[in-house]
Amino acid sequence: METSHVIILLILLGCMASYIPVFMCLFFTAVLGFVLFTDLPLLLLVQTLLRSMDNFALVVVLFFILCGNIMTAGTIVDKLIKVANVLVSWLPGGLGMAGVLACGLFGAISGSTVATVVALGGFMIPALIDNGYPQKYTLGLMTTSPNLGVIIPPSIGMILYSMISNVSLEGLFLTGFVPGVLIMFGVCAYSFVIFRTKTEITRMPFPGFGGLIRVLKEGFWSLMLPIIIFGGIFSGAFTANEAAVVACIYAFMVELFIHRSIRFGEVKKITVSSAVTSATLLIIVAGASCFGRLLTLENIPGAITETVLSAIDSPLLFLIAMNIMLLFVGMFMDIISATLILGPVFIPMLGAFGIDPMHFGLIMTVNLAIGYCTPPMGVSLYITGAIANKDLIYVSRAVIPFIIIQLIVLGIMTYMPNLVLWLPRAMGFL
Repeated sequence: METSHVIILLILLGCMASYIPVFMCLFFTAVLGFVLFTDLPLLLLVQTLLRSMDNFALVVVLFFILCGNIMTAGTIVDKLIKVANVLVSWLPGGLGMAGVLACGLFGAISGSTVATVVALGGFMIPALIDNGYPQKYTLGLMTTSPNLGVIIPPSIGMILYSMISNVSLEGLFLTGFVPGVLIMFGVCAYSFVIFRTKTEITRMPFPGFGGLIRVLKEGFWSLMLPIIIFGGIFSGAFTANEAAVVACIYAFMVELFIHRSIRFGEVKKITVSSAVTSATLLIIVAGASCFGRLLTLENIPGAITETVLSAIDSPLLFLIAMNIMLLFVGMFMDIISATLILGPVFIPMLGAFGIDPMHFGLIMTVNLAIGYCTPPMGVSLYITGAIANKDLIYVSRAVIPFIIIQLIVLGIMTYMPNLVLWLPRAMGFL
């Protein structure tokens, strides 16, 4: 690596180590890099900043954020939890199974891990503890299961990866279903095994056919939301961007006129809150785009590619190295920043090893999702710790069995690409 490359890296790492916000780290590094190592005017950086936010692909992110906030403010989340409960809560460890299923259902709408933790953790953690489930199991389950929010589509991480790699967003969405289902199955099997002989754990009575139908009727409008999103996208009725808008309108109509759980006066508050969250995301996108322009001008991705190709000649070793690196990065950086910064660096290497960019997008998403549950910067650890009034060390130990399950699934999907690519291939997106 050239001296300029090392200096740029040290500036970025130094900024991050000093607790400067990520977007400011990216802006500051890009500006210094332009001033020190290029003869180009800073106006080019300003143009890059404005052009990065004028991207139609970001519309889908903004509307899915709004949709998640509508659900959290209303009763759609409660009804999804009731549906999950009635399906499995009568089994050994059933309430824990219901928790992971609810995370999967909510994740199929919100696209965000943090939104899933906030929406479901405050309800499910007290419910599990009140029904006799151990605190470590409860916190481990409700810290890691919300990762399904970015693995099962729609996923904000996948949307951003699609934006920088130009792979089909619909195809990338389809890759997330298999690992999502495997994680849910793994957690349910683990819960069944450890609680099958523990009679002190409260087990819900079997609801019967009538009870099942009653809860499904009550949750009908909530369950239709993911069906509308995925049915519309994969039937070709509308694009992913249009699906996000349709989902928001549908959620508003259901909560205002059918469930009547929010009032018209709350619509402004929900919209403004979503706009603030979206603005935060756009600032990070702008900062990452400026930093990415600097990387391109300095040919840093090309230099890294040459270095990697000279040291690694096997796709197997390359994928092992990428998994280790991404798991490490996920400990310190959120999925949005990591995808936007590292994606343009890693994507040029894939062709040399014969790795499909869509497959790598899923690998990157799952690795960085696990980062939400790993110290020292795992956001989910702090949220569930605050809910249960437990420290970071306690929650970090609690998540270990569930992290192992997700790592096993990560290994399976990494080295068996056809397992996750058959669905987009069958639907014509690959």
